Amino acid sequence: MRDINALVLTGYGLNCDHETAYALELAGGNAVRTHINSLIDGSASLNNFQMLVFIGGFSWGDDHGAGVIQAVRLKNNIGGQIIEFVEKGNLVLGICNGFQSLVNLGLLPGLAHDYQRRSVALTFNDCGNFRDQWVTLKVNPASPCVFTRGIDLAELPVRHGEGKFFTDATTLAELWRNNQVAIQYALTDGELADGRFPFNPNGSLSDIAGICDPTGRIFGLMPHPEGYNHWTNHPDWTRRKEIAKRRGSFPQTALPVGIQLLQNGVDFLRK
Repeated sequence: MRDINALVLTGYGLNCDHETAYALELAGGNAVRTHINSLIDGSASLNNFQMLVFIGGFSWGDDHGAGVIQAVRLKNNIGGQIIEFVEKGNLVLGICNGFQSLVNLGLLPGLAHDYQRRSVALTFNDCGNFRDQWVTLKVNPASPCVFTRGIDLAELPVRHGEGKFFTDATTLAELWRNNQVAIQYALTDGELADGRFPFNPNGSLSDIAGICDPTGRIFGLMPHPEGYNHWTNHPDWTRRKEIAKRRGSFPQTALPVGIQLLQNGVDFLRK
């Protein structure tokens, strides 16, 4: 039963819409790819959806900073509609460039339920270059984040040049106090990266890879869950296949963690 409708936002320079929609379908949702202009001109409405997904890519070429122009266009045209969408109890997910847009909109971190104030940033990687790699993520079990429930460790790909999470000490302390830090970069054994490169690929403060709002219904992360929609996506899949065969546990049947993350959102809305 596909009774949960997810709007996958597309637009100028965004390039992960097809795989994000595909991953959401695997997770049990009904995904509709919708251009940003359709929301602005009214030919598409948020009223028909329960999940809004800001996808990865390079919106407007990131010419004025990652996610900046997309955030300005949305806030100036339908900012009120987005706030209303959130207040109805719906879900918002921002992946990579989508995460950057959410912090520029002010939807994250949403401290004190203020969804218009910018208080954190995603800026240039400390390494000085674009990173395309897989990372290990440690989930904060105390976080209210809807999407990370039941997940302890996750491996997902990152693809970004501006992924360093940065904020002031007061805001960072409040995020920790509220358990809004949902996922952190870690070593392969689950120990936190503690800033060590390339495990923390961008130099994020406190190894932060993703945060949620106080309700847990708005979630932004730099890694790409839609990039792990089949077990053969993983760079070590051939080795893992051979290990599984020798243990008698092949073929693979479990959903990859990227789909599990999205399925958590779909299941939350359905319940």
